[in-house]
Amino acid sequence: MAASALMLLVLVLPMGAWPSLGLSRRPCVHCCRPAWPRAAAPCPYARVSSGDQWWGLLQVRPTIDISILKGEKGEAGPRGHPGRSGKEGLPGFRGLQGPKGQKGQVGPPGALCQHAYAAFSVGRRKGLHSAKDFQAVPFDTELVNVDSAFNLASGRFHCAVPGIYFLSLNVHTWNYKETYVHIMLNQRATAVLYAQPSERSVMQAQSLLLPLAAGDTVWVRMFQRDRDNAIYGEHGDLYITFSGHLVKPATEL
Repeated sequence: MAASALMLLVLVLPMGAWPSLGLSRRPCVHCCRPAWPRAAAPCPYARVSSGDQWWGLLQVRPTIDISILKGEKGEAGPRGHPGRSGKEGLPGFRGLQGPKGQKGQVGPPGALCQHAYAAFSVGRRKGLHSAKDFQAVPFDTELVNVDSAFNLASGRFHCAVPGIYFLSLNVHTWNYKETYVHIMLNQRATAVLYAQPSERSVMQAQSLLLPLAAGDTVWVRMFQRDRDNAIYGEHGDLYITFSGHLVKPATEL
């Protein structure tokens, strides 16, 4: 009961009334530290007059060194899953041109360049009269015949090198007779050499460019209509000639 009355008295009486009641004022003491006169500063909750010997001292608050409490570095955790790919960025600026490289070694020599070629030039010394509607013109004189591609007996050139060919036909007409001749590609007439009957014989010529495939044949054909068809020739002179040569092979087209 006495303790309760004393506690009530402490709460009710002001601090100035304590000496009058014979109560001495003691310094504020924490339960875990010594009395404040031995510390660096008074308790912030104690009333201190200007005449007190501890008046004016700086208040010092305790600090804790965090480095003392810091533990050791732990081990690295497992690698996480890769994140999503970001958007593609804009292309960068073109870099500077690098230095010129060193000259490389000389390579091995290449194969010799082989140019494909074909040509023929044949003639007929003896004149010829057509005896039927269509008649192939044979030749009896060989001037040029590369790789023997032209057959004199049949009058046909057999193409072995495909490409563009230049062909030329020259004949001499017969007096008072019609001259009607075709330059043939396989079974198709590609050009006509024609002369009407006349009292004077003349030289006639025809030439053209033709694309030939491998296996194609080129030859000359006489065509008889309602008149006598003939071409003139003599044993001493060469009046009838048929020539051709490769201008450009198909591999270069």
